[in-house]
Amino acid sequence: MEKMENQIMKAHSIGGDPEMYRVLTPDGEIIETIDGKIDKSLMVKMYESMLLLRTFDRKSVNLQRQGRMGTYAPFEGQEAAQVGSALALSAGDWMFPTYRDHGAAIIHGQELYRVFLYWMAHLEGSVCPEGKRILPPSVPIATQLVHAVGTAWASRLKGEENVSIAYFGDGATSEGDFHEALNFAGVYKTPTIFFCQNNGYAISMPFEKQSASKTISQRASAYDIHGVRVDGNDIFAVWLAVRKAVERGLKGEGPTLIEAITFRYGAHTTADNPNIYRNQNEISTFWRENRDPIARLKRFLEKEGLWNEEQEEKSSKQFNELIDLHLQKAEAYPKSEPLEMFNHVYAGESWHLKEQRQELKQILKKGVKK
Repeated sequence: MEKMENQIMKAHSIGGDPEMYRVLTPDGEIIETIDGKIDKSLMVKMYESMLLLRTFDRKSVNLQRQGRMGTYAPFEGQEAAQVGSALALSAGDWMFPTYRDHGAAIIHGQELYRVFLYWMAHLEGSVCPEGKRILPPSVPIATQLVHAVGTAWASRLKGEENVSIAYFGDGATSEGDFHEALNFAGVYKTPTIFFCQNNGYAISMPFEKQSASKTISQRASAYDIHGVRVDGNDIFAVWLAVRKAVERGLKGEGPTLIEAITFRYGAHTTADNPNIYRNQNEISTFWRENRDPIARLKRFLEKEGLWNEEQEEKSSKQFNELIDLHLQKAEAYPKSEPLEMFNHVYAGESWHLKEQRQELKQILKKGVKK
């Protein structure tokens, strides 16, 4: 077991840098006082939110396997990072998610059925509710970071009391957009939160093969911005770190780079086979027993008398029913048309896009005749 932990720690680049902010241990013990910072109702909300998201995530994987949904990017194991960060935001804050951050988007106000629609190839799946500021999931790596900086700068110029948070993985830190965004944010002291979920792999590429840096958070110093490294499976640490980043941004103290050390149990997407590049069964067993964010918070809540099995069963039943209702709503939508993929690509349709559209139209006509 010790050998396994060392291997995992190496994959997360923790071994060379012991400094990582943690409040709640894997055993559910508090090692830093949180009196007056996180009340009991919020603690329960955190747990219920993670339970909802895990139920949703597992349901989505099953739907993809049944052919009822397209390729899906699971986030199981990263619930504390997504829930903790999203709950630390205000309703008017801007959120820039990736294709794996639908959990954070749901907590920030995105409707469940629209997340289903997104993975069912509906344009409506990228629309957020009225009054919310949730951008469509970004599939190109790191491009949303620059957008988040520009939006945060605009909010500050308009005198708004809002921040922008951009989600990304460790692989995104190897992209030029990452460095451009941090540089711009540092110069203009924008209220931007760069939230990196470091799960040790960029698809199949381990972090140590991407960078010689021991950590991602240390890169903040190159742009003279605040950087912090947190235990991404500790929802209390995540929430407190993001709250602090929000406060700094609104005070005009500039952006914050947060590196949340977490772990993705399953595949990069449902089209990926993680067994090719890591021993999935052994690692998954270890993390479920020692690092699982939901089990960790549950242990704490049970010790405090804030949670029991009766509540667990009741909540699980309610969440399954809620998800099924949203799924029914999503599946009631007519199937999207293949030609819709050409919409909203450019402000005006280019000649090559027009040719591709026409070509697909002819292929679809032939298919109908058959």
